[in-house]
Amino acid sequence: MIKVHHLENSRSQRVLWLLEELGLDYEVVRYARDKKTMLAPLELARVHPLGKSPVIEDGAQIVAETGAIVEYLVEKGEGRLGPPANREAILRYRHFLHYAEGSMMPPLLALLVVNRLGLLGKPAKKPLLAMFARHLDWLESELAGRPWFAGEEFTAADIMMSFPLEAARQRAGLDASRPHLTDWLERIHARPAYAEALKRGGPYAYA
Repeated sequence: MIKVHHLENSRSQRVLWLLEELGLDYEVVRYARDKKTMLAPLELARVHPLGKSPVIEDGAQIVAETGAIVEYLVEKGEGRLGPPANREAILRYRHFLHYAEGSMMPPLLALLVVNRLGLLGKPAKKPLLAMFARHLDWLESELAGRPWFAGEEFTAADIMMSFPLEAARQRAGLDASRPHLTDWLERIHARPAYAEALKRGGPYAYA
């Protein structure tokens, strides 16, 4: 059975959701954030030297990094929710699988830090939001022509995109002015596997 080392209110919620979608058996080991720093507890460093979540154990195999875990689990699930059949959709799938962490998360993390700085962070907030708005505008245009990020079918790329867009709704300006993105969020939240993963994962502030 796959063991998921899962931190509350974190990107690892996507791993639980993918496991539910794939119907794979798994066990959740929950970790709470430090109440003052909001960082992961030191116990996670016993699983992987970086002390980050998510990390999964599958027998003797330990896999870290959300994107790598998603690819590992899609393969284990015999390709379900993996790349679509046509070349253009395959390229979109790969792009969004990596874009979620590589391009979207850095400015979101910067906004998180800026917000915690209060008045000291105020000068940086406006340009960061403007930069991030370009991402949201582009993503809105992408979903204007198809229901899911890779194409006509729901894939693991949508699961990867969930956390940055959920976080964007919390702190980076995503609202009803971008109807295709908000509709996409409503549709992923309505999936039974998403709801079941929330039950298994515990506290998650972005649903």
